[in-house]
Amino acid sequence: MTANHAQDTDEHRYTQNDGQDAQTTGKIIKAFYSVYNALGYGFLERVYENAMAIEVRRLGLHVVTQAPINVYYGRDLVGKYFADLLIEQRVLVELKAVRTMLPEHEA
Repeated sequence: MTANHAQDTDEHRYTQNDGQDAQTTGKIIKAFYSVYNALGYGFLERVYENAMAIEVRRLGLHVVTQAPINVYYGRDLVGKYFADLLIEQRVLVELKAVRTMLPEHEA
């Protein structure tokens, strides 16, 4: 297998997933708007996390709340990170319940 063939294969694999990823993220955004329209603002993040998990499941997606993820520095385990939502084992969602979005809240 040539380097070009491997690269073409990788690009093809990502292209195949693009449609699936777009559908998944579309459902996540739909869930967000459903939750926001129902609850509005002013609650703690945990309330929105629970509501998002319910709504994402209603839309047919698999979701894990407070999903533990090992963090490595090189080969050494340096801690655990807990993602608010892990959807379809592919998309991490971090929720922020703040009055105003600040630069440090953005990914």
